[in-house]
Amino acid sequence: MKREQTTNRQLRGRQNRPISRRNFVRLLSATGVASFSPRLSVASATQSLLLSDSQQQGPPQVPQRVSKEMLQAAQRLIGIELTDAQITMALPRVNQNLANYETLRQISIPLDTEPAIEFHPTRPPTHRRHVPRQRTPVRLRPVSTPAFKKLDDLAFASIAELAQLIRTRRVSSVDLTTMYLERLKKYGPQLHCVVTLTEDLALDQARDADREIRRGRYRGPLHGIPWGAKDLFATKGIRTTWGAEPYRDQVIDYDATVVERLREAGAILVAKLSLGALAQGPRWFGGVTRTPWNIQENSSGSSAGSAAATAAGLVGFSLGTETLGSIISPSSRCGVVGLRPTYGRVSRYGAMILSPTMDKVGPICRYVEDCALVLEAIYGPDGRDHTVADIPFSWVPNTDISGLRIGYLKAEFEEGTEARRTMYAAALDALRKAGARLEPMELPSFPARALLIILNAEAAASFDDLTRSGGVDQLSGQGPGDWPNTFRVARFIPAVEYLRAQRARRLLMRQMDELMAQWDVFVSPAPGSASLTITNLTGHPAVCVPCGFINGMPQAIMFTGRLYDEATLLRVALAFERATEWHKRHPKMDWA
Repeated sequence: MKREQTTNRQLRGRQNRPISRRNFVRLLSATGVASFSPRLSVASATQSLLLSDSQQQGPPQVPQRVSKEMLQAAQRLIGIELTDAQITMALPRVNQNLANYETLRQISIPLDTEPAIEFHPTRPPTHRRHVPRQRTPVRLRPVSTPAFKKLDDLAFASIAELAQLIRTRRVSSVDLTTMYLERLKKYGPQLHCVVTLTEDLALDQARDADREIRRGRYRGPLHGIPWGAKDLFATKGIRTTWGAEPYRDQVIDYDATVVERLREAGAILVAKLSLGALAQGPRWFGGVTRTPWNIQENSSGSSAGSAAATAAGLVGFSLGTETLGSIISPSSRCGVVGLRPTYGRVSRYGAMILSPTMDKVGPICRYVEDCALVLEAIYGPDGRDHTVADIPFSWVPNTDISGLRIGYLKAEFEEGTEARRTMYAAALDALRKAGARLEPMELPSFPARALLIILNAEAAASFDDLTRSGGVDQLSGQGPGDWPNTFRVARFIPAVEYLRAQRARRLLMRQMDELMAQWDVFVSPAPGSASLTITNLTGHPAVCVPCGFINGMPQAIMFTGRLYDEATLLRVALAFERATEWHKRHPKMDWA
């Protein structure tokens, strides 16, 4: 205690006098290198220091113990020079980081706890090989052929319905593709959801699909179905902009694994869809992506274009990515089904890397079963992304959920306005009528948001060259919660604190393993559930499904499952979908 008091007096005394070369290194301790005694409450320290990839908010108020002078001294070691305005902007976040470090230090971490990161020695790239995936044939529920007078009537049809029409050759892939291309041209500009229309490629792929189907080579339910890719997936010869000004003309000379696999399944790529710049929020260099339910409202992010285009019937389905809510949040806001698979379920090869220990790839669709069909096509090892496990996904559309152990976060459903509580009460009743035996449950008591320095540090490392070159100054978002400030602030995160956070993360993973041993699935609101942060850190899968409307905007409920058990998770979601009518409602699009 005496040493701590002396240190604090020294720091306070130095805030008002010049710093010499001899002592400025010691002031770096103010950024978290030295160990301060924990004084902040866990509650205050667990508030968000980082704008998630789906939300933007200012940092919470914490004591400003790190001064501008301290940052000016410390920046000499971190490899960048900040302007006075940038230091002023960074200061609250640096102080919040300090509070988070202290929260992490309060967690008792046994010495034998390894960080939640692993090293895998690999062969040289020239020796990489494709790893075959175990496959179980997909079982589709019987569907009736949808009636239609014109092709535009099929814009909101399910994959299963479209597949039935294409397989029986009542509709050609070329005609279906042309219809979606026209809708992309008509509605895309007002939604700000299209970065690049891949018209020539799409029509070529559609002609090939029709030719194969005529010859009896039917590849499965995605054959001939038009889809859209979040514009952070590499597409050979086509722009991959990451939604960010510095990369708006970037062309990558290979395809991402998921692009390859969907091509192998016969799907038709019609568009590269918008994402918030470098996977944050709905704002990109082309504007702010809008939800088709109300184009005065943004679509949330960062898989903004994927959710908006799917909800508006501009594509048959789409792909997105999630680090901290980027599938769940825009899917909820746009009234579609978003599946975030288990971390390590789908290869990220060819996708923009934001946080290598948190990024996931998943489908955004209009119906639950559509997500199962897309996941079946894209999951499994590829010999490139070595985080991907070889664990089968066996989808059977069985909606008898009466024997499953299903929990629900009772306290979260009882929060908010009366309209919100009433809507969620009706949703839970519908789930019970579908056969669920709901039992109240609670999440582990853990300061999970303090662990978000992991995301900060990894994202800053991914774009370190861009930060040091000044390229981040080209991004349209330059506020306290936007990436430029986050990347600069993250340079003040000590490696020791990052690794401590990863070790604490391992403890959280163990607690979630213990919790999920008691449940097959649990239910929560979407996206405003504490489980969203926790499960993005632990890698558990989740799916959100429309469950109502408030003030004309769609709302969602979220189902979270055990690691690599997306099949059970989707069974419960499908049972809920069939017990309700919300998935049958689509935006009127009368604003066009």
